[in-house]
Order: sequence, then structure tokens, then C-alpha cells
Amino acid sequence: MVSVPSPFGPDEDTFDAYDEFVPEHVPVPGEFLDGHRVLDGRRHLAVHRLARELFEERAVYDMTFGYNLARLNGDTRHPNAGYRYAVEDPDSVAKADGTDGLPAGADDLPEMPDDARVLRAEFTPTTAFCPQSDTLTKGSFRAWNGLAGRHEFDLVRVRVAQMHQRSAPINAALREMEATYVETGEMPEPSDGANSGLDTEIDDGVPGGPEPDRSQTPF
Repeated sequence: MVSVPSPFGPDEDTFDAYDEFVPEHVPVPGEFLDGHRVLDGRRHLAVHRLARELFEERAVYDMTFGYNLARLNGDTRHPNAGYRYAVEDPDSVAKADGTDGLPAGADDLPEMPDDARVLRAEFTPTTAFCPQSDTLTKGSFRAWNGLAGRHEFDLVRVRVAQMHQRSAPINAALREMEATYVETGEMPEPSDGANSGLDTEIDDGVPGGPEPDRSQTPF
């Protein structure tokens, strides 16, 4: 088993604890979450705690920093980077066309039943030129939807924030993956090596980091 330790160590001044929601240290919700029920406080922490568990199991980690991608939210050196979440409002879906970096009407979102519970996850990278954004968001999509039995959501839509210079093609590829998953119920095969399934153990070294939470419902 490959271990990927943090190169920075458990510095309480560098990382927020997993049970802390610090608004100044997380990204401002972007357009992909606009009009939906954005999570904050305990609800954000519950979903993000589950994200950490799923990312660890599927080896979704930032190769630059050498840690589980979920840890980026608590890295105080990058206060505007990481994930924000929203529970999707079906009435807002049509109005949100074009908010993931593609022209309105260019590629409609895969339709879900009215009673479906959908989570939106928007990733803001550390820079507009982050070369890992494509791989990280695809790995995130596979982790969330490939382990769907571990949470209450019927679908998790993942997008990169529009501040990234390649947000349009990255989000177009994510939409295509999403459509295939919704239409077939099967996860598309990786085409770029993303989420290769390495047997990897992430050593976050975060003070107070929780043990994996096996509950089915993050709330």
C-alpha cells in the first residue's frame, strides 16, 4: 500500500480542523450553485466529511500538496480554494443553464426525476491555471457517484469554477460523464487515467481528523 503523507505536518495554524467551518477560508459559492440551497455550517461539514472519506477510498488527492483533496478546504494558505456544495432546487435547474462555463443551451443538464435528491459540488482550484483541475473533478465525480450507496443523493453533479481558464471544456466533459451515468446507470470508463484506482492511504495529519464515517446520510 502506498502512503502519501502530508509534507507540511499537523500544523494547527496552517489547517482548520475538520469540525470547523470558517467562511473566510472556503470559496464563495459560484454561479453553478446560484439559486440552489448552498450548504454552510454543520451541513457543509457533514457533506465535506463524507467527501473526505470517499476521496480517500478512491485516491482523489492533490499531487502538488500530497494530501486528500478534501483537505484543501481547510488549508489557510489557500482560503479561496476547495469545494462548496448545494442541494439542487429542481425549479432552478432550467434557469441555471449556461452557469458552468458553457453557452446557454449548448448542452442541457441530464434530467432527473422531480423527487430525485441531487447535490451540486463546485471546485475552485488554487489558481486559474491549475493543471490538475480536470483530473481532480473527474476523480471527484467518480468517487461521489461510484460510491453512491454511501450517501443519500441520487446524483452528485461536479463542476470546476468559471475562474479556471479551461472551465468550459472541463465542464463539458463532466456533463458528458454525468449524462452517461444518468442514462445507463454505469460509470464511464476513464479516458485520461483519472482515478486509476491506486491502493493509496492518505495520511492527512489534521488535528482532530475524524475516523471514517459510515453513515448513509450526511445530515
